[in-house]
Amino acid sequence: MKIGILSRSPHIYSTKQLVNAAKNRGHEVDIINHLKCYVVIEKGKPEIIYEGRKLAGYDAIIPRIGASVTFYGTAIVRQFEMRNVFSANESQAIVRSRDKLRSMQILSRAHIGMPKTCFARTPDDKHDVIEHVGGTPLIIKLLEGTQGVGVMLANSKKEAESILDTFYGLKVNILIQEFIKESNGSDLRVIVVDGKVVAAMKRQAHDGEFRSNIHRGGSAETVILSPEEHDTAIKATEALGLYIAGVDLLQSKRGPLVMEVNSSPGLEGIEKTTMVNVSEKIIEMIEQKADGKRQRDVIGY
Repeated sequence: MKIGILSRSPHIYSTKQLVNAAKNRGHEVDIINHLKCYVVIEKGKPEIIYEGRKLAGYDAIIPRIGASVTFYGTAIVRQFEMRNVFSANESQAIVRSRDKLRSMQILSRAHIGMPKTCFARTPDDKHDVIEHVGGTPLIIKLLEGTQGVGVMLANSKKEAESILDTFYGLKVNILIQEFIKESNGSDLRVIVVDGKVVAAMKRQAHDGEFRSNIHRGGSAETVILSPEEHDTAIKATEALGLYIAGVDLLQSKRGPLVMEVNSSPGLEGIEKTTMVNVSEKIIEMIEQKADGKRQRDVIGY
């Protein structure tokens, strides 16, 4: 197969691992910087131009689209889809998962556990919002934040009101969430590939920090999931229509709660912690899905 990895740099750990895994299984691989692509749209001829040449002949792509370039990146993914190229995560599923508010609404409809969450636009609602999430402490999140950036803990009502007033004044979209005290600054990162849990780790924030992201100095260890945690991760991935996802769970008194579902999870932390070759699992999935798609296209389904 010929596989394109949509990535802004060949030096990123996840990109390098996916390249190695694909080559080890006998595939041809190209790294394509999606920000350097442009599309040509005309009747029956959806073209993708990269560094002055038309991209063609790909059986599959692996989108590694950063949150800051979701709109442009998914436009490129969609163009590949228009050319009947299999995508490891479809463009619409990526958009769905990147919109934190929309993704929480979808998970809620699917009866998946999550922290109580509010979304409001005016400061007039702040007192009610604080009460609806159980009072303080509470979490305030920027809708566009990633890797723990734009996530704040408000310990008192006065502090919460001050932060909310600031963001409302700036017309910034935020989520207000219940603080899960019993998680003790830890969460679970679960990697799901093609409806199966392939790796899981527990991340722990360092002293004085409530965010457990490894990028923010948190530590990690391999963990065995409970049946409920296992099923919640799979259901959350399926609800958003993703083939590949990193699902972040909080352990609470009322069961596992989904914090976020990431369509382009980083592979370094999970692979080095669990010693599971997640990259190879992804390539195996692509082999099966892309081959099945080719067969359906041939027989006209």
